[in-house]
Amino acid sequence: MIDIKEYFIKSSSVISTLQNNADTINLICEEILSAHKKDKKLLVAGNGGSCSDVEHFTGELQCTYKDSDRKPISAISLGSHPAALTAWSNDFGYETYFERQVKAHGKSGDILFLISTGGGNEKNGASMNLVHAAKEAKKRDIKIISLLGKTGGLLKNLSNLSIIVENDTTSHIQEAHISILHCICEILDNRKSEL
Repeated sequence: MIDIKEYFIKSSSVISTLQNNADTINLICEEILSAHKKDKKLLVAGNGGSCSDVEHFTGELQCTYKDSDRKPISAISLGSHPAALTAWSNDFGYETYFERQVKAHGKSGDILFLISTGGGNEKNGASMNLVHAAKEAKKRDIKIISLLGKTGGLLKNLSNLSIIVENDTTSHIQEAHISILHCICEILDNRKSEL
């Protein structure tokens, strides 16, 4: 039986370490603001629970977080087109789907924002679709920002900016990631005059 109290103690201890990433979080916000000012966009991707975080984050950026007066920020969830997702995956394979989306939507100066609890592992194939997308983004002069977990996987070395939640429990990594995403939204709302 799971110890409920212990679960939340562990989760909150992971989240409490995120304050050590304050400088990187501020840099991420600077990149988003800079891209927005240049009429560029965020392409955002993740798998599974991280895909749900992508949907949440892009929704906050497109619509509002807390401040309804903040201008919308162009952010596209790359996993949100079921017809394209199923067609490409069926005909060519899921591993190259996000790469294809970067080819379809990515332009120089955009940002590819990736969320992954493992960061990509060639040996077991986990999140290699994100790794392929990152490699394509590099070819197109698209900056890569990643929220990662565990050791950071292959994406840590492909990213221009990354935050690695150094924990091996997927749920705690995801809880930390959503906290970071909310913090980014708080900062962007606070700096709405720059949008």
